[in-house]
Amino acid sequence: MIKRAFIQTTAALALVAAFGVAKAQTTPIKFQLDWRFEGPAALFLTPTAKGYFKDAKLDVTVDAGNGSGAAVTRVASGTYDMGFADLAALMEFHANNPDAPNKPVAVMVVYNNTPASVMALKKSGIKTSADLNGKKLGAPVFDAGRRAFPIFAKANNVTGVQWTAMDPPLRETMLARGDVDAITGFTFTSLLNLEARGVKAEDVVVIPYADNGVKLYGNVIIASPKLIKENPAAVKAFLQAFAKGAKDVMANPAAAINDVKARDGIINVPLETRRLQLAIDTVINSPDARAEGFGQLKGPRLSLMASQVSDAFATKSRVNPDAVWNGSFLPTAAELNVFPKK
Repeated sequence: MIKRAFIQTTAALALVAAFGVAKAQTTPIKFQLDWRFEGPAALFLTPTAKGYFKDAKLDVTVDAGNGSGAAVTRVASGTYDMGFADLAALMEFHANNPDAPNKPVAVMVVYNNTPASVMALKKSGIKTSADLNGKKLGAPVFDAGRRAFPIFAKANNVTGVQWTAMDPPLRETMLARGDVDAITGFTFTSLLNLEARGVKAEDVVVIPYADNGVKLYGNVIIASPKLIKENPAAVKAFLQAFAKGAKDVMANPAAAINDVKARDGIINVPLETRRLQLAIDTVINSPDARAEGFGQLKGPRLSLMASQVSDAFATKSRVNPDAVWNGSFLPTAAELNVFPKK
């Protein structure tokens, strides 16, 4: 009896020890999105729901955000380990905070092109970038498209634009009622928001930055230098699991939206499915992304963007392209082969 009890106790202790070791090997990752739980958030919520992060020995927590700038600063502060943010916002942080001890670094490109565009109603008479001269444009002051507009204006010889600032929920409303001639915003956000306000898609003129001489990269996955230094294997494992999930999302966006709804039960499923598909078509599975490869970037294009952001954002110091990007954690070419076959 005593011998049996001893064996059972020993076995139980071994089980507890094994569980403790397994738990110790799981790395917690706090991840900050750039925006709310909308369609594109499926890119991160699907690998979470499917257990891809868990299989990679990661305990990933994905939180909604309120802008790329906030995502960058929260990773810089150490509140979050990794995040999703516009590369221009990351560049601005680096150049304006040269002495900051914990500047986040981009480790994977997700939006190969900036989603920013100028949108106007057809009845305004605006058809091309040339028609924006002297017009009244509206956007929140922190909007990525507004911040990068000087780059767009230079590429298209647009002058005399007057800006009206507003909170994000009012942007599309003000365009719909004619308070401004045009707005800047992410195409897959503002176009669908206009529809929600009764404007038909065929009545909207969309002038994408990417199709009008502005080859800025869009959103990237960022990581804190602390995580990179202390646990580089976790960064690599995260990107591998993410790429696996991104492949599933692009293969079946409608199914992926269920993972978004699981986090925010009040989302409009058809609307967010369209938003996700629009994001995939315009900035994720774009011709530029296929040419450069999912997750990757080209050095000359990165350097040009660094110079353009330095000028347009009037940063305190020039953006150093080598300081904002670290591609050494990217998955293999086979793992990055995520685009649906045409």
